[in-house]
Amino acid sequence: MAPIRVAVAGSTGSIGGQTLEIISADPDAFDVVGLSTGRSAAVIIEQAKTFRPAIVAVADPTARNEVSEALSGLSEIEVVADATEMCDIADVVINGVVGFAGLPVTMATLSNGRRLGLANKESLIAAGPVVQPLREVDGAELVPVDSEHCALHQCLRSSIDTNREVSRLVLTASGGPFRGRLAAELANVTVDEALRHPTWSMGPKITIDSSTLMNKGLEVIEAHELFGTPFDEIDVVVHPQSVVHSMVEFIDGSTIAQLSMPDMRLPIGYALGWPHRLGTPFGTIDWTQLSQLNFEPPDRSTFKCLDLAYAAGRAGGTAPAVISAANEIAVDAFIDGEITWAQIHDVSAAVLDATELSQPSTVDEVIDADRRAREDARRVISGMLA
Repeated sequence: MAPIRVAVAGSTGSIGGQTLEIISADPDAFDVVGLSTGRSAAVIIEQAKTFRPAIVAVADPTARNEVSEALSGLSEIEVVADATEMCDIADVVINGVVGFAGLPVTMATLSNGRRLGLANKESLIAAGPVVQPLREVDGAELVPVDSEHCALHQCLRSSIDTNREVSRLVLTASGGPFRGRLAAELANVTVDEALRHPTWSMGPKITIDSSTLMNKGLEVIEAHELFGTPFDEIDVVVHPQSVVHSMVEFIDGSTIAQLSMPDMRLPIGYALGWPHRLGTPFGTIDWTQLSQLNFEPPDRSTFKCLDLAYAAGRAGGTAPAVISAANEIAVDAFIDGEITWAQIHDVSAAVLDATELSQPSTVDEVIDADRRAREDARRVISGMLA
């Protein structure tokens, strides 16, 4: 059997690095044909020397020149600016780009009728109305890499007719570093405290989102887009052990859950191998050591970003793009010490409340909504600083 041709967008990040780790564990099964980064020249140079892809994409011009010079002796590697150039030479593209910047790779992969392993939730959340038609392109497949949505994907494989048999989807949340703490106790939390996730090792943006539960709210929107499930049939439950990654409840009262120890290599490998499973196990549970599994409802009065995301999802149209963009700016401002942790919600809520929503039909309309939301978020933050 010919090896699976893989392109990794955001190869220098957490998801990208773990993807290449999986591939290294079974090199005969995979052929890396593309790698991309924003500006991490040194890392992608070493990756390119190891995997020898046909295309290396570097967005930042200065970093691209550095990469081109370093790889000039490897004639089989073409260094380009646009990561979408590698989307038509791969069988599967893992999109690990952080934030709205991942949208072009999502669009190009599906447009080319390829399998998309999607770790970049923002592109589907923000641009759902324009991404959804591309899922109908011949050959196009979308396999979620988020652990929760991968879990739902696995659970739904057991259903003969998901539209008829499913009662609700249940997304699990670890609760983040501030689980159990009240709003008054979180008034002066630091960036370092917000980055201390109890079970997952992730990038700073998604870790901060986990601390506010915005990450879980965005995952609710993503679940709606992925599986077509109404928002009233998508629930969130806090599960601090992060062993049950999500559940599907069926109309006869049966619940199917996907369990594994926290390890992002499992959902990444699931997307790489789909519809088959890889032979290398990740996240295997030692049942002699796992003593309990706890569940509790989320504290919606303290972690207000969860219901804010639900509201944006129900509003539809450009609302998810607006909330996603505003939240990105707010998180950056928190990391930079400009606003407090609680104000991440306040910025996002203010932008959503002030925005005139519409139903986008083109990528340009989504990009415009994203741009305006970022500008509005910066103005709100400037008012807080005045």
